[in-house]
Amino acid sequence: MPSLIPAAALTILVYMILVYLLAQVLRNNGIVDIAWGLGFIVVTAVLFAREPGLYPAKALAILFVLVWGLRLAIHIFKRNRGKPEDFRYAAMRKRWGKAAPLKAFVFVFMLQGLFMLVVSLPITVLIGAPARPLGAFDVAGALLFAAGFLFEVVGDRQLAAHVRDPANKGRLMTRGLWAATRHPNYIGEAALWWGMGLLALGSPRGWIALLGPLTITFLLLFVSGVPLLEKKYAGRSDWEAYKARTPKFFPWFPKKATDGS
Repeated sequence: MPSLIPAAALTILVYMILVYLLAQVLRNNGIVDIAWGLGFIVVTAVLFAREPGLYPAKALAILFVLVWGLRLAIHIFKRNRGKPEDFRYAAMRKRWGKAAPLKAFVFVFMLQGLFMLVVSLPITVLIGAPARPLGAFDVAGALLFAAGFLFEVVGDRQLAAHVRDPANKGRLMTRGLWAATRHPNYIGEAALWWGMGLLALGSPRGWIALLGPLTITFLLLFVSGVPLLEKKYAGRSDWEAYKARTPKFFPWFPKKATDGS
């Protein structure tokens, strides 16, 4: 497994440089979000080419990454198609001024590449580990991945349907899973990566893989996920009402019935 980490790092470095160059041509750093899911597929393919043997947990992990990565990339592509650069990256471009290309390379593309290397540790561990039969951690991990993936997909689809309806223009999504948590897609993302971590836990030195879900959970809760979206809507009366009755991250029953907004 240690020999696979440099291979993963080099793969991610080359991949992110190529994505960065494409972003400069398009003048849209937001494509890094599409590249995120696809990058895990690329890393998995390269590592599997080096260690091609299969066993149940490894096969599950490869399948999970393929399904998750493709689904996420397609979803973000459809969501952003025909729209200007995402507000987060547009704000960075404006704040950085003439230094934007260099700072974007370091603080957007290379930084996300580093995060990708850490978050993908469950894949690296599983691909490099010796074959073994399915165990309790594998079953628990597969179930948790499936639950998280389903939660994320349903949350994304509910939001997409809400946005497509002209009657909902300017209105918050507060129904379905969005009545149980303000960020169902993020809790689903965190859960599925904890599932991947559990899959790897049955492997030698599998504890290293837990750095992956720990990192993605930290990023979603405190860095690039929840904080940015909560800041975007802060101060809106409907948001403050929604915030008061709906759990921030972990899903639970709302404090009172939704207002249907």
